Amino acid sequence: MKFGIMITKQWKISNKVFRNDWKILSVWLSLRKYSKSTYDFSGLTETLIELCQNRQLLSGDKITQDMLVNGYFNYGHLGMELKRNLVTNWWDSMVLSREQVFGVQSPHQLKGNQNSDNRSMKLVDVATLQVPLDKQDTNGEGIFSLKDRLKEYIVLRPNLLQGAFCEYTKSLNLVNRKLPFGLAEIGVCYQPITAPEYPTEFNAVRTAEVELASLVWFSSPRTSGSWLDYWVRQRLLWWRKFAKSPSSFTAGDSQNNYGIKGTTLYFSFPWGKEPIETLVNLGDKDLLREHHGNKSSLQGRDGRKTVIPYVLSMNGNLDRGVIAFLFDSLQLIEKVDSKLRKNQKKVLKLHPFLAPYKVALDTGKGPTVELRQVCEGLLRELLEKRITVWPGYLETMHLSMEQLAIKYDEMGVIFTIVVSETTLENGLIHLRNRDTTMKEMVHISEVRDFLTKYIQES
Repeated sequence: MKFGIMITKQWKISNKVFRNDWKILSVWLSLRKYSKSTYDFSGLTETLIELCQNRQLLSGDKITQDMLVNGYFNYGHLGMELKRNLVTNWWDSMVLSREQVFGVQSPHQLKGNQNSDNRSMKLVDVATLQVPLDKQDTNGEGIFSLKDRLKEYIVLRPNLLQGAFCEYTKSLNLVNRKLPFGLAEIGVCYQPITAPEYPTEFNAVRTAEVELASLVWFSSPRTSGSWLDYWVRQRLLWWRKFAKSPSSFTAGDSQNNYGIKGTTLYFSFPWGKEPIETLVNLGDKDLLREHHGNKSSLQGRDGRKTVIPYVLSMNGNLDRGVIAFLFDSLQLIEKVDSKLRKNQKKVLKLHPFLAPYKVALDTGKGPTVELRQVCEGLLRELLEKRITVWPGYLETMHLSMEQLAIKYDEMGVIFTIVVSETTLENGLIHLRNRDTTMKEMVHISEVRDFLTKYIQES
């Protein structure tokens, strides 16, 4: 009899646990039904392009996948801020946070035809061609004159390597000829690309303007291999640091057009992997050629020995990096309303260091003049802490909290602050977090310190 009672009790307990588990499962299924992230990549590129155009991240009438890859696009207002944040973080990481790395600046034009190939972009003054072209005798002296004039060209830099080579000897004296050290530069370069989608007459080579971030590291031949491995790890960690999906950034062996082997860092776009940074060990040949084989002026100290350094070149494509982080941050959430209608919500979950605007400041119900005065005071406080703010309170069209959330989520804004009549009464403001979608009431005196700490600890 006791055994039967025991079985009955155990069955009741098991049945109760089963019912609780079933309730949890039912709730989980309903949440999946009415709010789920969409990982279907079909149409993702078109969705991102449309969002970026609508929210002033990219500008242009028509932007395609190939234009994104090759840099044929312009930045909008928010896009410029995003790129500026990426540039600033690169410089902080590679120059300001390291010993023996110095910044340099080089001209866009190379001297003569140094370090250029047949695919480099060359500029010729049209006026110098006019005289031979005007001559009627195209079979005689006019042809030779035209060929001579075509040799008088200017080469636009395809990379930032020559700037570092030119500054090498001066920088070597700055560090008392001690190796290793590095020279860093960020600038626009002009690179030839193969774009069969845009055929040109006579198969002319198209040239893209890209902003490169370059570190040229000079080390002894003995340690150059170890340093290359070190920089590959450091650079991959840096790209992954700002990513929502760090595994989208990978590294792999590669070989350039001149047969030099190295490592390339890739980002996995919806259509496949694209390179965002290359790291190669160039040895000492290019440095010797640039300085006409003058070995004595190039030798640096490696312990007690004097050696000609090997050159490690790192080039990151910042424009492609911006596009990579936009794809990485885009999250599509499918929601079903009470009438079973599907709505797709788009959120740019950019890292706090990269987000163009950290805070959006808006007004709710209440006297307009007084609320704007509060917003202006809070804006000044946040700007003093170098927290970028979108002044939504200046817009004339009033939006609901839900509409504001949709707008600022698409802009990548991390926090939305709404100042209302409640703020005038007791100092409380509405604060919404983009990533958690949580809304809370916070006293206005605590907002600045809270935001500063949040961004610094990200």
